[in-house]
Amino acid sequence: MKVAVIGATGMVGEVMLKVLAERNFPITELLLVASERSVGKTLNYKNKPYTIIGLEEAVAQQPQIAIFSAGGDTSLEWAPKFAAVGTTVIDNSSAWRMDPDKKLVVPEINASELSKADKIIANPNCSTIQLVMALAPLHKKYKMKRVIVSTYQSVSGTGVKAVKQLENELAGIQGEMAYPYPIGRNALPHCDVFMENGYTKEEMKLTREPQKILDDRSFSISATAVRIPTSGGHSESVNVEFLNDFELNEVRRILNDTPGITVQDNPDTNTYPMPIYAHDKDEVFVGRIRRDETQRNTLNMWIVADNLRKGAATNAVQIAEYLVAHNLV
Repeated sequence: MKVAVIGATGMVGEVMLKVLAERNFPITELLLVASERSVGKTLNYKNKPYTIIGLEEAVAQQPQIAIFSAGGDTSLEWAPKFAAVGTTVIDNSSAWRMDPDKKLVVPEINASELSKADKIIANPNCSTIQLVMALAPLHKKYKMKRVIVSTYQSVSGTGVKAVKQLENELAGIQGEMAYPYPIGRNALPHCDVFMENGYTKEEMKLTREPQKILDDRSFSISATAVRIPTSGGHSESVNVEFLNDFELNEVRRILNDTPGITVQDNPDTNTYPMPIYAHDKDEVFVGRIRRDETQRNTLNMWIVADNLRKGAATNAVQIAEYLVAHNLV
């Protein structure tokens, strides 16, 4: 199994290599790919040094799987070139997510839709993944009508520059700014760029991607995305109106029985999900599960996950694992 990791030197790329090693993905040949300024440098994988190569050379080597974490422009240009030589691409950017001809996959939910013909597979937005992981089993049982989600997103979702900005601010150092304002001791209601409708691109991803993943446009989602001064892990406050009523104990049981979800929900012991608990873990954590007492058939919950793992790297590796297990590459 020849595997290429595109964007190997980036924040998600580094986590990707860590997850591949942890899960012992069956790699016989590994290609580490990055931008021209990194070509020739070395990176370690399983205590062995690998020389970084460029995209042209990686395409020429025709890997069976290429996992992209190098930004939308790179994916738009290079994913089709890999696909043309028979490589199956798993792309972490937003480039292909809403393309009607490309699958948008969270393995626990819709991996069964994949086939050998799918040469470019989209990995959903980090905030979307943890949201649909909790919504999917509840939608199956109670049928969602409307979802209102507010996110509390880590600076790591923006990248290394943003993490450095927060570290500098906490240390009292003047440095390069990733955001238009300070992020330390602050909250920015501004994730990604603003669209013509007044929402940000991140908010529109949360609105549209779950409908595609669940293959259902009968429910609607309204989102507000906020950047907060945490260095890892995204949190979401979620209000879900269902067509059918529910019992809270059954909701907890359904979530508990869902692979990939851990319920942390005991107010008596101050047990609830937090980014510091989710750090470096692959589960999606759900808590603060309670009925909305202002409206019928409506549930409130709090969802937290490591945005670099299940929100990006782990989900992509799980897709690759499914492809290998089902002989789709």
